[in-house]
Amino acid sequence: MGDTVCNGTHSKTLLLSDPEAFDAKFEELVTELTDRNLQDPGLAYALNRLREILIYNVPGGKKNRGLSVIGSLRELLPPSQLTQDTLQQALMVGWCIEMLQAFFLMADDIMDASVTRRGQPCWYKRDGIGLDAINDSFLVESSIYRLLRKQCRDQPYYVHLLELFNETTFQTELGQALDLMTAPPDQIDLNRFTMERYKTIVKYKTAFYSFYLPVASAMYMAGITSDEEHNNAKHILLEMGEFFQIQDDFLDCYGDPAVTGKIGTDIQDNKCSWLVVKALEVMTTEQKSVLEACYGRKDESSVAKVKELYNALQMPTLYHTYEEESYQRLQKLIAQHAQSLPHSVFLNFARKIYKRNK
Repeated sequence: MGDTVCNGTHSKTLLLSDPEAFDAKFEELVTELTDRNLQDPGLAYALNRLREILIYNVPGGKKNRGLSVIGSLRELLPPSQLTQDTLQQALMVGWCIEMLQAFFLMADDIMDASVTRRGQPCWYKRDGIGLDAINDSFLVESSIYRLLRKQCRDQPYYVHLLELFNETTFQTELGQALDLMTAPPDQIDLNRFTMERYKTIVKYKTAFYSFYLPVASAMYMAGITSDEEHNNAKHILLEMGEFFQIQDDFLDCYGDPAVTGKIGTDIQDNKCSWLVVKALEVMTTEQKSVLEACYGRKDESSVAKVKELYNALQMPTLYHTYEEESYQRLQKLIAQHAQSLPHSVFLNFARKIYKRNK
C-alpha cells in the first residue's frame, strides 16, 4: 500500500498519504471525545470547551511525534500485516502522543509565563482563560486514556501502552521539576548550570516523550516486547532527543520567530540552556562576570549583552560542530544497537530533525 492509508470515516475508499490521513483522523477523535462519550446533557457546555481546547492546542505543531508511530510501524511490520484497523490505531496512538505534548506545553507556558506558542497566543493568554488553563491541560491528558481504553482495550499491547504513557509522563514531569529547581526565577546561580545537570534535564524532560515514546509505541503494536529490544532503541533515541533539545535551545536564541512560531525567552527565564552551559565552559572570568550580571534579567539591554557574549564566544560555530559530531555519533549507535531493528526507523526520525530551522 506504500505510504497511503484508507480513511475509514468515508464510505468511499479514499487513498490518503499518512500526513493527510493523520489530519483527517484528528476530527474523528475530537468528535469521539466530545460528542459520543457522556450521556449527561448537563455536560454539553464542558464538552464544547474540551472541543475548543483540543482544536486550539493539539494539532498546531509539526506532528513529527505523532506521525512517527505510523511511520515506524510501516518499517516494523510487513505490508500484509498492516490492516486498516492497525493503521487506524497507529493514527490514534500518534494523536495520543500529540495530546501528551499539548498537555505538557499548556502547563509549561504558564510556568514560563510564555506569550506565544506555535505562532498564536498561549492558551492561558486568551481572553477569559487565565489559570483555568491548568484544568484544561488536565482534560487533555485525561482524553489520552479515554481514547486508549475505547480503541485498544482488546489489543494485546493495551497494557504495554498504558504503562508506557504513564511512565513517560512521570519521567517528563521529573525532568520539568529538575529544570524548574535548577533555574528558579530571580535566583541566579550559574554554578548550577553544569553539563551533567543539563543532560539529565534533557533526557527526562524531552528525550523520553519526544523520541522513545513514539517508536516504543510502534514496537509494542508490532509485538516487540523484549526489554533488550526496547533498551537498544532507547540508546539510539535518547541520543537523538539530546540533540533535538540542544537544537531547540540554539533556535530559542538564534532562530527566526517568524519561522519557529515562538519568541525565545530562555535568557530572560534564567533557563539551564545548552548555550549558557557551553558558554560557561569556554568563557573567561571577566566574561562570566558579565553573564552573572545579565543572565535571567528581563530588560532588553541585559538580554542583548548576553547575546553579544554568545556571539563573541562563537556559539553558532560551536553549535554546528556539535551538530555534526552528534550525527556521526548517532550513526555509530544505530550500527551498534539496531542490529535486529530496521535502521530506517531511526534514520527517518533523524532526517526530520537534523538541520531543521524550527
